[in-house]
Parts: sequence; structure tokens; C-alpha cells
Amino acid sequence: MSLLTNIMEHSLDDGYAEAAARRGQVGTSRLPKALGGRLGLAAGLVLAALVVTLGAAQAHVSAPTVAKERQNLIDRVQTETKSADGLQKNVDALRDTVSAEQQSALKRPGDDADRLVELLAAATPVHGPGMRLVVNDAKEASEGGTGGPRESDGFSDTGRVRDRDMQHVVNGLWASGAEAIAVNGERLTALSAIRAAGDAILVDNKPLVPPYTVLAIGDGKRLSTAFQNSADGEYLHVLVANYGIRSSISVQGTLQLPAAPSLILRYATPDVPSTPPNTPPNGKG
Repeated sequence: MSLLTNIMEHSLDDGYAEAAARRGQVGTSRLPKALGGRLGLAAGLVLAALVVTLGAAQAHVSAPTVAKERQNLIDRVQTETKSADGLQKNVDALRDTVSAEQQSALKRPGDDADRLVELLAAATPVHGPGMRLVVNDAKEASEGGTGGPRESDGFSDTGRVRDRDMQHVVNGLWASGAEAIAVNGERLTALSAIRAAGDAILVDNKPLVPPYTVLAIGDGKRLSTAFQNSADGEYLHVLVANYGIRSSISVQGTLQLPAAPSLILRYATPDVPSTPPNTPPNGKG
């Protein structure tokens, strides 16, 4: 009972009571009382306000300049892009002229063998029936499933279409009987390369942006069925099911594919032995 009575009568500890009494005598304000200290504090506050004001004014003044430089850069990029498109059109026109001159010089304008070689080398535009395959990133590109064919050490499994995915798609179409293939308007040849630079997919060193539209010339219905039943078609199905990647396949009655923008010519040379066959080493017969 004495302990309870003591607690009720002395609810505040003596040490706390003494500290509260001292605080009341000294005061709670921590501002300097001396005139010099107050002047120094005021000068510091004025200096801080001046720095903030000057920074805001400088940012406001430089904003139009930065916006103008950005717009100039955008205009320059657009101008260079138009120039590159014009040069590409000139290249296509010159290629058609060279092809016509070659046909005229050979005097075989209707030679089926020449046309087959041009088709296989992607040296000429083609048209005919086929299929259209569109592959696009997932709606939530940062999210994706776990496991599946793309899981490997150091590889980020996301909902983005990767270069290896497009390689599977293109190789599957070739194996299914496609006669000519173009990805986002870029005609593929036997030497075409599909690579990655960061998150961008490159076809023959030209960057592409999603969605990736793949056009394949051939028997559209048969080509579509063969591709979807192939291992590469199953690969694409797993990407759709596990990673949210979007794809659609449709059979087309008529497709038009451009010629390849650049061709690499390789010449074969006969390996002629220095000594005629059936000749003894000493030269005597």
C-alpha cells in the first residue's frame, strides 16, 4: 500500500521535475540572444533565399534555350531520316535499272533460271500469296512468367520480344516452306543476320520497333499450318502462354515484298591444278 501511495503522490519523477523547472527558468527558445548572432542568422537566411531565387530565375531563363536546342535536334533527325529515305529510293531505282540492263545484255529476259536465282538471292521484289505473322511485346513488358525456353543464366525473362525469338520465327518459316520473307519491310537473304543492341532488334544492322510484322511468300494455308505445328511454332506458343507476348497469324491472298536493300556478291574461282592430270611428275609420258 505504501508503494501505491508513493506512486500516486509522486507521478512525476524527481529528475524530470527538476529538468522541467530548469527549462522554464532558461526558456525554450534556441535562437541566439546576442545581436551579432541574430544578425548572422538573418544574413544566412537572406543568402539562402537569394541563392534559391537566382537558381529559379536561371532555370526559367534557360528553359526556352534548352527547348529550342531539343527542337533543333529533332528537326535535324527528321531531315536526315528523309534524306536517307530519298537515298534508299535512288538505290532501288538504280538497282532496277541495272537489272534491266543485265537482262538486255544477256538477251534472255524470260529466262526462268535467272529469275529463280534473283528470287533466292532476294535481288528482286516479289509478290504472291502467303501469310502474315505479327509478334508484339506483352502489354506489361516488365512482367513475365518463369521458366520456359528463354530461361538462362544472366538473362532477364521479361515480356519483350528478343532477337532469339525472331530468329526462331524466321527459321521456322523457312523450314515450313517460305519462298521469301520480310520483317518490318526488311527483306531477308541467306546472309541476313538478326541481332540485338540493348533492347532493340537489328535486321542486317537496321533497328526495328515493335510490333514486328513478318510477311512470308508461299502457300498461305499450308505454310501457316506447317509453321504452327513445327518446333518453332510451339516455341512462339510458349512465349504467348508464359510471357504474355502477343502474336497473330493470318493467311493473305496477295503480298508484296521489296528487294533486299544490299546484296553481297561472292565469286567462285576454279581450282586448276598446276600439273595437267595423267602427267607423270617428271614430265615424260
